[in-house]
Amino acid sequence: MIRFVGSFDTVESLPKTQFSEYAFIGRSNVGKSSLINAVVGAAVARTSNTPGRTQSLNLFNIDDRVLLVDLPGYGYARVSRDVAAQWLMRLQKYLMSRSQLKRLFILIDSRVGVKDSDLELMDFCDKNGILYQIVYTKKDKKVRETEQLKISPDAHGAMCADVLMTSATKNTGIEVLRKIIGIK
Repeated sequence: MIRFVGSFDTVESLPKTQFSEYAFIGRSNVGKSSLINAVVGAAVARTSNTPGRTQSLNLFNIDDRVLLVDLPGYGYARVSRDVAAQWLMRLQKYLMSRSQLKRLFILIDSRVGVKDSDLELMDFCDKNGILYQIVYTKKDKKVRETEQLKISPDAHGAMCADVLMTSATKNTGIEVLRKIIGIK
């Protein structure tokens, strides 16, 4: 059973649980909410074409065993520098304080590729020992004809070796994500 736990503006307001957490993050409009909905098999995360729609830490409880965390996107949302700085501080606090966080899924739009903001987040995770996995989204879409930066796990100490390819609309890679998270 999937249950929306709530939207939380601060890390301190998050519920204290012993459930394993798996968090999803990526640049604005990367398809994060669509991917979460595909993983859980229900429309629980709100999708939008407007970048920066997710502004809180949104938690979803799965079978009273696992929490999925929909983190605010980064890199494109039209917000002030002060708000963007507050989001960054909240993200860092979340990543550094949630001992139940088992894995951070860093989503990258396969049509766009890796950007500096993605690399900055990966470097932060590497420096702080936060386990993360790269998940390319929208693999069903046509890729732009540009040279994209290749990500090597050898250069990133906290990165899982397997890079996942997903499509929420075609269900590509969804079963692999479910298996990692431990849901059916």
